[in-house]
Amino acid sequence: MSGIHLNLLGSTFAPAEYSANFLVIAGGAGGGGRGYGGGGGAGGYRASYNSESSGGGGSSESALTLTAATQYTVTVGAGGGSATNGSNSVFATITSIGGGRGSSFDEVDGSSGGSGGGGYSPNSPANAGKSGTANQGYAGGNGAGDNASYSSGGGGGGAGSAGGNGANPPGGAGGNGVASTITASSVTRAGGGGGGTNTGSNNGSGGSGGGGAAAASPVAGTANTGSGGGGKSGGGSPTDGASGGSGIVILRMLTSDYSGTTTGSPSVTTSGSDTILTYTGSGSYTA
Repeated sequence: MSGIHLNLLGSTFAPAEYSANFLVIAGGAGGGGRGYGGGGGAGGYRASYNSESSGGGGSSESALTLTAATQYTVTVGAGGGSATNGSNSVFATITSIGGGRGSSFDEVDGSSGGSGGGGYSPNSPANAGKSGTANQGYAGGNGAGDNASYSSGGGGGGAGSAGGNGANPPGGAGGNGVASTITASSVTRAGGGGGGTNTGSNNGSGGSGGGGAAAASPVAGTANTGSGGGGKSGGGSPTDGASGGSGIVILRMLTSDYSGTTTGSPSVTTSGSDTILTYTGSGSYTA
């Protein structure tokens, strides 16, 4: 049921249940530190609007059915720090998994996540690129090199494609993000971070949608895109990777269904007959 309805006396009342579309993106992971850190993986990406794809090549999901007078918590996941996973984002029954951290030379193994973190060396299989989560994101790329004359980290996985493998050099590029029109314009989010190199040059670029590039001073993932941070290039410490970007939760429903009851100060806009709520921080929506 949706929309405003008439009872027998001609007065109006709100529907007991109605549908809401969503885009839920988790926090992106931090890139790996020290010599040639792998890129951070993007946060998990789940979408239902307009038959648009979810991450990892997943299909669009079904809209959620909300029950009137029920409060639904909105959790926007934080981006991870250097070589740290991103945090989950949640709305109702939808949970997107935080991005997987990038590997750091001899210090921190990368991690699986919404999208997986990039690895740093094929000579250490445990530090190969890590896997993403089904229907949320892609795997990170493998590193390359002999840990002596050259080495390069793999790119972090993105919602739209896997992270690139490191080469001799460059570092692997971050995987690309996915575009959504849920806010009435097309915006790409959830790109992976780029992988660094031990030479400090030929660094991996960040994936489209806000992924951070690798560098001597690597670039953080863009806030509220769930993108991964870039890996450290050249010398340094295990804590030198760039942070991932925070996630986002966006809801879209008929304006005639919208209750107007929120916490957390989401941005509220309209498009045609729909109302759009954009949460850049945690809060709630009461249906």
